[in-house]
Amino acid sequence: MRGREPVRVLVFSASLRTGSFNTRLAQLARGAVEQHGATVDLAALRDFDSPSYSQDAQTNDGFPAGADELRRRLLANDAFVIASPEYNGSMPGLLKNLIDWVSRFKPQPFNGKHALLMSASPSMVGGNRGLWALRVPLEHLGTRVYPDMFSLAQAHQALGADGGFVDPKLRDRFDQTIAGFLDLAEAVKNYPCAKTAWTEFLGEHPNALTDRVE
Repeated sequence: MRGREPVRVLVFSASLRTGSFNTRLAQLARGAVEQHGATVDLAALRDFDSPSYSQDAQTNDGFPAGADELRRRLLANDAFVIASPEYNGSMPGLLKNLIDWVSRFKPQPFNGKHALLMSASPSMVGGNRGLWALRVPLEHLGTRVYPDMFSLAQAHQALGADGGFVDPKLRDRFDQTIAGFLDLAEAVKNYPCAKTAWTEFLGEHPNALTDRVE
């Protein structure tokens, strides 16, 4: 494996459940990221615990410690990986609430970050519908979500007693997804000539109250 220029990656599971398949998937992502020469900052969703968002709470009490901790760690890393369960065809409410809180910081820390989204589920879909829902607020906030999301179907059978993948082909595909994501994050950080502008216009007019780009 070639040497990799320094890249730091925040990895966390969006599940609070003990024995969560997504937490196991986050652990596998940690190992793969480190194996490919990047540095991992492993976190847990409970590290970012925040009350329900309301503008009154923000105005009166300021930002909760959990939201500020995610802001700090997003800024300290070059990219992030989220392993998220699917709740009723969407993302967990706790995760969406956290994104809403962190989006209120100035500068807005999701903007320009690269993200890899993963999911694991006993279902045949692997939690993939929840990842499509998760892409929406992240991309709206300027996150460059890696196109090849990874969803692990029938996770109760796909993961062995040792926590790893039972099927070597599935393990290889997971590893290739991690490697491709890191190649992109490394290029953007260390080779500015490879960086291209990421611009979207959905019909709204520029407005200081709503613009996500600082």
